[in-house]
Formats: sequence, C-alpha cells, structure tokens
Amino acid sequence: MPTTVFDPPERFVAGTVGPPGGRTFFLQARGEGRLYSVSLEKVQVSVLADRINDVLDEQAEGLATEPFGDGDVDPLDTPIEDEFRVDTLSLAWDPNRRVIIIECHDQDPAELEGLDTTELEELSGLEPLVDQQVTSLRVVLTPVQARAFARRSARLVSAGRPACPFCGQPLDPTGHICPRANGYRR
Repeated sequence: MPTTVFDPPERFVAGTVGPPGGRTFFLQARGEGRLYSVSLEKVQVSVLADRINDVLDEQAEGLATEPFGDGDVDPLDTPIEDEFRVDTLSLAWDPNRRVIIIECHDQDPAELEGLDTTELEELSGLEPLVDQQVTSLRVVLTPVQARAFARRSARLVSAGRPACPFCGQPLDPTGHICPRANGYRR
C-alpha cells in the first residue's frame, strides 16, 4: 500500500476551485519540498472538520490551548493537481504523541482485504492485476494545527451557495425551482 506521509506538514488545508455550485474540494499537504493534493466531496470536508472538533473536545483535558486567530486564509498552492479522488477517510487520536492522524484512501482498504487476484480482476473489470494497491495520504497534526484546519474547513463549507429560506436547498444565481412553492421559481 503506497502511502505518502506528512509528519508534521508545513501546511495542511482544505480549499476549493471554481464558483459556488461548481466547486471542487481539495485537501492539500505541503512539506519537505513536496506538495500533495487530493480531491474529495464537500460533505467529506464537513464531516472531517466536525469529527476533528469532536476528538479534540474529548481529549481537551491537558491539551495546550494556543490562540488560533484567523488561521491560514491563503489560497491553495499551485499547481493544483489531485493525486487521487478520496473514497475513504479515517481519523485517529494517538494518545502517546497527542496528535491527530488523518488518512485519505483512494479505495476502502477493508474491501480489498481477503480478496484474491481473481476476485480483484472480476471487481475491476480490468486485465489481470498483479497487485491491487490502495493509494493513501497520511497527515499527522498537532491539536493546534487540527483545530485550525477544522475551523478553516467549516468556513469553506459554509461559504457556498445560500440556502433557500423555504426549502433549505441551495440557491443558484438564477434561483431554483422550490418544492415548497409547488415548483415555481423564487
């Protein structure tokens, strides 16, 4: 399983490319002269930020609290080329080091465990596979870095299209067909 590790990263942020309603979400890690970007869904960014805050709140006793300020507000580093599309995210707390570990996988590793080569070929529909591997990104963050990441991610997710006051669905710049208004445009 090829895994790229940033322990610790110089920078780890979530960001977007494109206008609201057509944004592509990215996680980007930078360190030791390397830049690594992966694309993912908006909901994955939102859930990751929420879970990081939950884990940090659970482990709050004894954690150093430093002022966060506005955190990292710079745009994503360029070039923005995703290494893979995230299928599975995992989050862990290392009690010995007192750090958060985030892993992004291009496939669910549990789905590939225990499958032989023939089954993998059938699943993929490809020519014979010698070795099916999961590509992963692992980032290790201090609690301060993790909290700053979660705050930026929450701001990023909420900066999308405004919600319709009637149905809660996102409004496009041209409006939308609201189910609460019997299908009429607002």
